[in-house]
Amino acid sequence: MKFITKKEVKLPQRKVDGHKGDNGLVLAVGGSEDFVGAIALAGLAALRSGCDLVKIIAPEKVALAINAYSPDLITAKLKGSHLKLKYSNIIKKSMEKFDVLLIGNGIGLNAETKKFCKKAIRSIEKFKVIDADAIKSVSMQDAENSIITPHSKELEYFLINSRINKSTIKKINKEKNIIKKSQLIKKTTQKFLNKDNIILLKGKIDAIISKNKIFYNKTGNAGMTKGGTGDVLAGLCAGFLAQSKDLLQSAINSTYFNGLIGDILLKKKKGFTYLASDMVEEIKRIKFLIK
Repeated sequence: MKFITKKEVKLPQRKVDGHKGDNGLVLAVGGSEDFVGAIALAGLAALRSGCDLVKIIAPEKVALAINAYSPDLITAKLKGSHLKLKYSNIIKKSMEKFDVLLIGNGIGLNAETKKFCKKAIRSIEKFKVIDADAIKSVSMQDAENSIITPHSKELEYFLINSRINKSTIKKINKEKNIIKKSQLIKKTTQKFLNKDNIILLKGKIDAIISKNKIFYNKTGNAGMTKGGTGDVLAGLCAGFLAQSKDLLQSAINSTYFNGLIGDILLKKKKGFTYLASDMVEEIKRIKFLIK
């Protein structure tokens, strides 16, 4: 097994004479009255990665709370307590000005949000990062040019939605060896991977599965089970992708740094007291970390 090291990490290069927008624009869609913080953490992580702008589209109360929390995030406010199917056309129209769609963080899972996620994702050809409940809402037939970031249970939902044989799903769930597990996932999802998609399977050892290769990451620690750390990872993916337009490299960078930041905070806080919001602040050390 070959683990990702600093040698595999390649940060996007910025032009000295660049203008606003040259380093990527992210549209982040998510949030619900029960989960306000997730989309804010993801949006801030995307900004910290180096992209130029993040706009969040969310239910109005969520967006207002985000405005109060951070002056760096732009928001668009939609009526209601959760995102509805009728708003999918707004997302499609908004994406004309953005490079990457980040969708799913804190969005909640009900019949309406599932339909919304499915339609929004299917209607957009540009790069996407699909996380959290958005993963549970779509199938392999719905997405292309995407990084999906499931943990094992979210992957199970995704495979069920894709009508994968129950015995195959059970075999994947039971497999404890990450090499065998990731190879089985790759075989099962090859058609999906061939549509320029990446599966970033989160776990004790992360597996980044592309159509040609599998990469493994061991940065991180038991504190990463805390709520919000996955939102930070998704935000990093979107931010790096907006800058580089490289799905695989963005997944590699994000996975490595997300875990490494957790490892640094474990030492700084002298235990598992660090929060996902601490991780967002620590992202500013990224360039220093790879010197």
